[in-house]
Amino acid sequence: MTLSNTVFFPHVMLPLYIFEPRYRQMLEDVLSGDRLFVVAREDVVRGQSTGEFEPPYPVASVGVVRASHREDDGTSHLILQGLARVRFVRIAREQPYRIGEFEPLSSIGANDDALVDMRSELASAVRMRRQLSRDEASEVYDFLNDLEDPETYLDLVSFTLCEDNDMKQQLLETLDTRRRFNRLLDYLRRNNERLHLEKQLRGKLQEDGLDRN
Repeated sequence: MTLSNTVFFPHVMLPLYIFEPRYRQMLEDVLSGDRLFVVAREDVVRGQSTGEFEPPYPVASVGVVRASHREDDGTSHLILQGLARVRFVRIAREQPYRIGEFEPLSSIGANDDALVDMRSELASAVRMRRQLSRDEASEVYDFLNDLEDPETYLDLVSFTLCEDNDMKQQLLETLDTRRRFNRLLDYLRRNNERLHLEKQLRGKLQEDGLDRN
């Protein structure tokens, strides 16, 4: 499945609404088999320049259907849990839905002891983000805080708090875990600086009073 505005990560629980006929058929086949399928971000810019149909970015994630509910109209709501990164090899067929060939990818340095300290650094940046973004749901931060495994924490923070899909795709494609931590840390710190500046400029005004600032 190619989605233009979604970068799917391992460990993530992704809700999906299935309504297109091709994906209804795909889901039916998936549920009768291993319950696995890949979600890739669509490279819209490449598609516009080459005319390719929904070209995928080269790295995506495979997930397993954890829950699925079929509606009376034939559409379905499901939860897909990310399992692992994969690299796109080729499109095997397009009908009745796309089937591609992928190769599994493994993180580099995922067992590095230094990742525990890097998780602590990232957690500090996440706590700062929480202080600066009072409007965001606190349960999201509580959930992230409970995650101890460094790589799981890294991927879920990437999916949840990174708002730039191009940066998300870079993070997904970065197999070196240390480098991935550093990229996300740099992104969050720059974003926190921006939020801090906006907060200073806003002063004590609420959102509905910014036109008077």
